[in-house]
Amino acid sequence: MVSFPTGPVIKGLATTTGASVLAGAATVAYAHFIELNNFKVRSETLPVLPQGAEDFRILHISDMHMIPGQQKKTEFMHSLAELNPDLVINTGDNLSHMSALPSLLEALNPLLDFPGVYVPGSNCYYAPVLKNPARYLWKESTADEGISPDRQELPTQQMHDAFDARGWVGLINRADTLTLKGLRLEFSGVDDPHLGFDEHPGFAPRAFDAEPAPSVRLGVCHAPYLRTLNRFVDDGAQAIFAGHTHGGQVCLPGGKALTSNCDLETDRAKGVSLQGEVPVQVSAGLGTSRFAPVRLFCPPEAILVTLTARA
Repeated sequence: MVSFPTGPVIKGLATTTGASVLAGAATVAYAHFIELNNFKVRSETLPVLPQGAEDFRILHISDMHMIPGQQKKTEFMHSLAELNPDLVINTGDNLSHMSALPSLLEALNPLLDFPGVYVPGSNCYYAPVLKNPARYLWKESTADEGISPDRQELPTQQMHDAFDARGWVGLINRADTLTLKGLRLEFSGVDDPHLGFDEHPGFAPRAFDAEPAPSVRLGVCHAPYLRTLNRFVDDGAQAIFAGHTHGGQVCLPGGKALTSNCDLETDRAKGVSLQGEVPVQVSAGLGTSRFAPVRLFCPPEAILVTLTARA
């Protein structure tokens, strides 16, 4: 005869179950209502400039995933202008709603006064669709899902035209050069690797010329797939900037990512790591898909990267 627990045992189980449910609900509430808007500025230093070069400050922003009405995000992005960067690098995934372009341009407005460069991500081209967000935890990458036939095209060209009109430079499968504060910045940028749109232009031949003015070669992409990083390294990049990963978005305590949504190792999902000997700066981003508005142990961030002279 099988006996079942009664009395205090049942009450103990009920108490434990209830506590677990409450803890889970509290975690979800924290991830949605608190950490989602717990914006941070992370600082990094990359010693990649020639000896004797002055420091050069880059504000790296990524993965805004704007939707209308995100006032706290807009206020934070406005405050970033107080950092007075020498250059802004935007690594894509700017939109998460078909009607969000005015909100995005309002959020970016003070930053568009600074010199800037940009590359697109998938959510610069196509609005997100509702899918099971937990699939990120068991799939190395969602790139194999392709472009959903249900996706709507975002106002990509209108957005890029607005960036261009304010002086930002698109690095969409192209190389370009900017000279700022006496530093020659040689860029090689690609369209979104996650969508397979990337076609590497390499660096312009003059990027390797020895001139009196100091110079640095920067690779810029949205999704940091290893093939993309390796190609930048092979082309001669001295530093690489990327986004896409959201830093894992839902992480373990201490910020340990469970996924990077690409083939980059999860311990490189945010921050600075090395591809060979080249530093790779990956942003955890400022937003999320509107269908998965949570962050856990992974606050949204902008990064102030100071390029300094090599020792």
